[in-house]
Amino acid sequence: MQSRRGILIATALVFAAIDLMHKALTSAEFHHTRTPYLTLVMGALIAALVVLVPRLPSTAAAVGAGVACGGALGNLVSLLAWTQGVPDPFVIAGATHGLAFNLADLFAVSGDALLLSAVILYGMQQRARLHERI
Repeated sequence: MQSRRGILIATALVFAAIDLMHKALTSAEFHHTRTPYLTLVMGALIAALVVLVPRLPSTAAAVGAGVACGGALGNLVSLLAWTQGVPDPFVIAGATHGLAFNLADLFAVSGDALLLSAVILYGMQQRARLHERI
């Protein structure tokens, strides 16, 4: 369990650093703000993933949680570091609407997808144990 927690934390720190470096080196026309409540929720989510996910005997789940935590941590630090809000350097403009996002957003979504896939796969592999009483 400790090695999976180490993998999760190391992965989170690497992905958060990549995101923060990209935000620092790239100009962003758009920024989004977060409420103090959402800041607390992001911190609690990071803590919950670091505590709970390593209990699952899956390295893929630990990596997925690490990537997701890295994205959340990148946005959390950005919220505290940039006065205008979290920078969104990527913009996809449509005719009437647009979408602005950053690497941390991509990391959070892809990490969640990997984590969810790993948990589903583990559940399918351990299907017989799912009926055991706790």
